Amino acid sequence: RTLRYVPESSQDKIISDENVFETLLKVFKALFINDFNRQTHILALLPEIKCKYLELLTIEQKQSEVNSCDHQTQPVFSPEEVLFNTLGFAIGRDRSSLESAGTGVFVTKGFVPKGTVVSMYPGTVYRKHEPIFFQSLGNPFIFRCIDGVFIDGNDKGLSRSVFRSCSRRDQLGPFQMSDESWLTAALQNPLAIGQYVNNCSHEKAANVCYQEFDVPGYFPVELKQYLPNIIYSHDIESHLRCVVLVALRDIKQGEELFSNYYTVVN
Repeated sequence: RTLRYVPESSQDKIISDENVFETLLKVFKALFINDFNRQTHILALLPEIKCKYLELLTIEQKQSEVNSCDHQTQPVFSPEEVLFNTLGFAIGRDRSSLESAGTGVFVTKGFVPKGTVVSMYPGTVYRKHEPIFFQSLGNPFIFRCIDGVFIDGNDKGLSRSVFRSCSRRDQLGPFQMSDESWLTAALQNPLAIGQYVNNCSHEKAANVCYQEFDVPGYFPVELKQYLPNIIYSHDIESHLRCVVLVALRDIKQGEELFSNYYTVVN
């Protein structure tokens, strides 16, 4: 396995935080609009936000049956189709092209330009001092950030239970502060499969890299339901840490995503 060498934390950025923010905002808004009929309880508490999204529906979707707010109506597109319509590509899980690697992540449709956010690493976020021993036993899905923060991306066992517990703890009425659907086969956020991206090899060079991103406090509350991360400790007042995967080169349909598991920080 190869190492990704990072001389300083500030240099561990392929694209700017603003670029990451705008991409997530674009995808999450599209998902929200596509699932507009399920958002009636949220929109009832946010009339100004409701007007904004109704305007976007008129401009982007032009579907009067969605404007009726009939909560029985099903979403028009699958989340994968929304991703394709928004960013021009879709990704999905399948058997890896590497022997004995298990599941991998592929570009299933479209084209990913260099410098594009192509996936997210979901999971519970732990600070350095927080207990993660039992969750870490036999767990290949723990990602270590440059500053020592850990993200547990395991969707099974104790890790699954911890994420769900924290997610329900932080829910504010109809407002979900995180996305539990990455623990299931029916994803709300189609980007949230980054934990299944395999390590590169001598034959398969890395085509994506990990980039850390702290969600700003002004992130729209109605879109937090698509964030596949949550902070373990409820008492900590800090920005939510997310990790995105960014394309190092153009990636075509049918290609598998590969990155480096390890980071050396000098």
